[in-house]
Amino acid sequence: MDKGREKIRTLIVDDEPPAREGIRLLSARDPQIEIVGEAADGYEAIAFIRQLAPELVFLDVQMPELDGFAVLEQIGPAEMPAVIFVTAYDRYALQAFEVQALDYLLKPFSDERFHKALQRAKTRIAQGRAQDFSERLSGLLTRQRISSGSGENVTITADAGPVLNRLMIKAGGRITFLGVEEIDWIEAADYYVVLHVGAKTHLLRESIASLAARLDARKFLRIHRSTIVNLARVHDCQHQNHGDSLITLHDGTQLKLSRRRRKELETWLGGFSSSAKP
Repeated sequence: MDKGREKIRTLIVDDEPPAREGIRLLSARDPQIEIVGEAADGYEAIAFIRQLAPELVFLDVQMPELDGFAVLEQIGPAEMPAVIFVTAYDRYALQAFEVQALDYLLKPFSDERFHKALQRAKTRIAQGRAQDFSERLSGLLTRQRISSGSGENVTITADAGPVLNRLMIKAGGRITFLGVEEIDWIEAADYYVVLHVGAKTHLLRESIASLAARLDARKFLRIHRSTIVNLARVHDCQHQNHGDSLITLHDGTQLKLSRRRRKELETWLGGFSSSAKP
């Protein structure tokens, strides 16, 4: 069989079923594309990439729990198949892809744009430019670590890896940058998180697990499955008769502390008594 006509094993990764269906239907128009699997989150994506060995992956960037960049980190640029990134980022935030000359589809995309990206990926696969593609992915990860195209900044630390310095907040047609040290506490809201900053709140499209993994563990602690607290804001902790505990922040806010997180907080506080706060 002619090399150019061999089937290209393709994996679709997106947390939204309609998005996966759209890519599947558009891919079906190309007889060279063989869909070998669909993943609904980053964890499935990692497992499928390792098990199915696809040559091409349509990879959603923004997913709860584990996003597209985390998938890339886990697999490693050298082992990653050809990728067409699928994203809902604003255009100004796509510079990271463009600088590295990587293919991406901005949602919502047209059929023409889809097939243009697909043809580029097929050409790259046919020419076997694996090393070139690996270097481009490495460059993308470096840009994301240092100054994310999404408006987030990170710092590389020797012992804790990359941690967030600030977050980009969109509201009312404006974009502001929030230093993470300004956050008092964070609560989960489905695929979103609510950032509590003094008397203000900000909504961010990210799961609490994903955000917790990127915050400095020396400064932020996930005290409950739905709550993260800035440790600098903690005033005290009170044990309750039924075995649970309550954390009180300096502004008087009280948050539930799960039993499995008590030991971590006790270690940070240097131990605390069960008496009422002074």
